[in-house]
Amino acid sequence: MCGIALIVSGIRIDVSSSTLLQSLNPEPLVTVSVDDLKAALRRRGPDSLGSKKIILQYNKNLSSVEDRGLVSVVTDDAEIENDQSFLQNCSNGKAGNYNHLGYSVGELQFIGATLQLRGLNPIIQPFVDCYGNVLIYNGEIFGGIHVESDRNDGEVLMQTLGNCCSCGSSGHTGPCSAAGHGCSSVPNVFSTIKGPWAIIYWQESSRTLWFGRDAFGRRSLVVHWPTVKDSRFLLSSVSPFSSVDQSSDFEVENGTHHNFWEELSCGIYSLSMDPSKLDGYLVGEVKNHEWGNAMLLELIKWERVSLNPKPNELHGSLNGTLEGQHHMYPASSDIMTFESGPNQTMISLPAHNVLSALRKSVMLRASQHRIFKAGRCYSRREEHVPVAVLFSGGLDSMILAALLDECLDPSYGIDLLNVSFDGQSAPDRISAKAGVKELRRIAPLRRWKLVEIDSDLSKLTSEMKHVMSLINPANTYMDLNIGVALWLAASGDGWVSERSSNNSDENQQRLRYKSEARIVLVGSGADEQCAGYGRHRTKYRCGGWHGLNEEMKLDMQRIWKRNMGRDDRCIADNGKEARFPFLDEDVIRVLLDIPLWEVTNLDQPSGTGDKKILREVAQMLGLHEAAVLPKRAIQFGSRIARESNRKNFGSNRAANQASAGSVVINRS
Repeated sequence: MCGIALIVSGIRIDVSSSTLLQSLNPEPLVTVSVDDLKAALRRRGPDSLGSKKIILQYNKNLSSVEDRGLVSVVTDDAEIENDQSFLQNCSNGKAGNYNHLGYSVGELQFIGATLQLRGLNPIIQPFVDCYGNVLIYNGEIFGGIHVESDRNDGEVLMQTLGNCCSCGSSGHTGPCSAAGHGCSSVPNVFSTIKGPWAIIYWQESSRTLWFGRDAFGRRSLVVHWPTVKDSRFLLSSVSPFSSVDQSSDFEVENGTHHNFWEELSCGIYSLSMDPSKLDGYLVGEVKNHEWGNAMLLELIKWERVSLNPKPNELHGSLNGTLEGQHHMYPASSDIMTFESGPNQTMISLPAHNVLSALRKSVMLRASQHRIFKAGRCYSRREEHVPVAVLFSGGLDSMILAALLDECLDPSYGIDLLNVSFDGQSAPDRISAKAGVKELRRIAPLRRWKLVEIDSDLSKLTSEMKHVMSLINPANTYMDLNIGVALWLAASGDGWVSERSSNNSDENQQRLRYKSEARIVLVGSGADEQCAGYGRHRTKYRCGGWHGLNEEMKLDMQRIWKRNMGRDDRCIADNGKEARFPFLDEDVIRVLLDIPLWEVTNLDQPSGTGDKKILREVAQMLGLHEAAVLPKRAIQFGSRIARESNRKNFGSNRAANQASAGSVVINRS
């Protein structure tokens, strides 16, 4: 996990060639400084912080305007102490070495903070190569580009991008000059990456800035488009604290609220500078580019082959409940016998395929790469807990915990992070305690630690303001409640109960504990893909299988905006990296290949038919109790929604009445 940001000044941005639209709402009174951005990014990337600037200059030594081009100079941040005075000096011809070719017309400042999880050598971003290319990168390469176990994937990506041709940039015309020479274009390299990413890359050969985020928005990237009050173009992993008016409060608004920041839509974008348009300033044109990976395009379209079952298929897909332990399917080739406990369980082949894909996904996300350990040492290997699970004890987190146990070296412990705003009475705390007992039953040799993170909403005034900046540009009460719960849970700062020598649950001692795991597995994407939300049942009742599929498709195609950016920002603020095994490209592909009625059967009651295929996976893992648990969202399971409603509205009923309007956080 890293924090990245870009500040572009002195360039007029034209977005007419892209699908991006600048908001016409009134501009907010917000000031975002370089120091503000660095402070926010450093919380995400505590291991190192670096900055580079590219000064764009107009080459005045060429004879004609048509021939004149841009010249770029890469410099360390420390070489330029004052941006405004520097640019003014450049325009006056007083910038010394930086003005040897012409006058400056623009500046790009790259900022990168790193949480290093790969690579033997210490890494400081931005990456700069010998050709003048500059990269800041926040992501993980789990496939598509080969990365050795002792290499840093950012360095490997920089090397790969350095070999790219200039195809795709606005200045390139005609066929690819590198065709047949083993080179690729920047969009094709971005499209090849399997895993979460947000990237900002300056390609020196084409004088083009490339930026974007992966197709499912698993890494945050927010954007500020130039306005009259702030003409800069900004990209950042997170909104700094200064983006939130500290005197603001909560109130009901009409939904026309404008924000300084917007979520950048998933995709690949370029900002190309055309020197022929120079007229006292530089014009940059923003374009969005097609994905260069056919398989990825299929996942983005999210089209399922088999939607409507025949009567015999639906009847055979689930004859009885999971509690009965015996399933019947229409074709014998589609079932497998699985031994678990005293009963023999018949599990579908589709469920086995999902389990295999999930196991591989967790393995990739739990692999312990050889890394440079900056100031971190452990006296015993047994003390090290490299990976934690955001844990409610529900179906999704139980599956992740059980698979993590299979994939992680047995000498490591596993922290299960559970947050509650109602002490031991919150539903998620109750299910978490039951869940850890079941995990200890199937994996008794693993050192499981249930980290109980207790909080009182009435005492979180300053913390709420901080989380408001993290969820930004999201701005509803629901976003804030979820954001606070995720932020506290990811901190890992809570209590653990240690058993006494007689191993009795009654004689446990509660000790203060803070999880040092830098990787946190999160179950995001399971409900969207397996029909886990209540609205899915409503759509099924009203629109049948087609209506259900369309709702699930909508959920997956907007998950980047509704969930992933917010969740990434709240978790990463603790110096932790969120990883989402259910949103692995291969897992998504496997689930789409399965007939919808094998994924879910909403004719069955809650806890049985919803997320049916994941309940079968849980059975295969021996998680019989977790396999029948109903869905419960974190804001309700942790009881933060109830406490928030009481605090802000007086009661749940009043909050429900207010929600008939658009309830947003007033930041102005």
